[in-house]
Amino acid sequence: WKDHTSYKEAAQITELAKKTHPEYLAKCGGTYSSEWFFSKLLHCLNVDKKVFDAAYSWVECADYIPGVLVGDTKPENLKCSRCAAGHKAMFNENWGGLPAKSFLSKLNPKLGALRDRLYKQTYSIDTAAGNLSKQWANKLGLPQGIPVAVGAFDAHLGAVGSGVKNGTLVKIIGTSTCDILVGPKKGKLKDIPGICGIVDGSVLPNFWGFEAGQSAVGDIFNWYVDYIQPGGKINGSHEELTNKAVKLKPAQSGLIALDWNNGNRTILTDPRLTGVILGLTLHTKPEEIYHALIEATAFGALTIFNRFEEYGVKINEVINCGGIAEKNPMVMQIYADITGREMKVSRSSQSCALGSAIAAAVVAGKKAGGYDNFASAQKAMCGVKAKTYKPNAKNQKVYAEMYKLYKKMHDSFGVKDSKIVLSDVMKKMLELKEQANK
Repeated sequence: WKDHTSYKEAAQITELAKKTHPEYLAKCGGTYSSEWFFSKLLHCLNVDKKVFDAAYSWVECADYIPGVLVGDTKPENLKCSRCAAGHKAMFNENWGGLPAKSFLSKLNPKLGALRDRLYKQTYSIDTAAGNLSKQWANKLGLPQGIPVAVGAFDAHLGAVGSGVKNGTLVKIIGTSTCDILVGPKKGKLKDIPGICGIVDGSVLPNFWGFEAGQSAVGDIFNWYVDYIQPGGKINGSHEELTNKAVKLKPAQSGLIALDWNNGNRTILTDPRLTGVILGLTLHTKPEEIYHALIEATAFGALTIFNRFEEYGVKINEVINCGGIAEKNPMVMQIYADITGREMKVSRSSQSCALGSAIAAAVVAGKKAGGYDNFASAQKAMCGVKAKTYKPNAKNQKVYAEMYKLYKKMHDSFGVKDSKIVLSDVMKKMLELKEQANK
């Protein structure tokens, strides 16, 4: 997903869908992404026809690994993930599954022909992909024949392992972030512009699964530590920068940034956008830039939260998982202050693996020592750490002013033909800096 070289193909898919099948885009935020299935297939076809022609079919890793475990990796025999198919390949039962062969053929006849060799059905994680083979039972030291659950993406399983439920947003924070929600299947569901997908059963069975996210978060911090700060990792680690940055007040450095170093996934869906840091002077210190980059990712998170709630998806609780949430209290406090929400952290340090284990326990069922549904499995296996991070009212007030400036920059640089004027942004940041340093 991190490779965005198929941006032209993504734009081509988006334009054709707008003209001929707008319903394909409605459930994936209005834009098809370069991070997704058909963009990458079409890109391969455009740049290396030999590879494309040599391939019988294409499968997601989340579908292939369960096939390996059960001893059958033939593409036509795999039980394919609703999560992967719905969020990345526009699979929806309302239009018969994958996009129409005629649609794919307009992009390229070979892509249309490939559709016949792709999957026809998809499954949520309460379904068994098969039973553990003798070979893998011996390798893993597990009983042969136990059920193997259908696969899903790491982030979505991380949400399951963090206790996702209606009203709970789980932030999976790593090199990038995914924001995952579920909602009950009742009433009319609004399409939400700019999010990565609304898919039936992609997270929990019998719930809508919502996905949004940021294309780089931890990667931005790593980029700065490894390549930009003086001396790289030799002269300053994340821990050392954090120890200095934690002493900074909001706006004290006068810096404000955009978190687009690897493009924008949500809500602009534009992989070609780039990062911005405003307010640099000859006195700017490394830890101040580090702090501003963290703030930028939190402003990006708030933008996503606001978009969900703008379209009627309530967020009553936020649970974070992943290494950054566990290891860096400063990041969590900044997120709390900027979003105005209490930040909780998943109890498990391996929430994605735990989500997989929960799926396995449900597929096994209560009679085999597992659980008959996800609610009871999550109740027994999930939880949050005792320490939570509550918004600091004083910091919130400053960040509310900074967010107005972030949003101006976001819309001016990110929205095509925007007429937003940025002439006051630098001067307003200078005012906030002066107030913070009094």
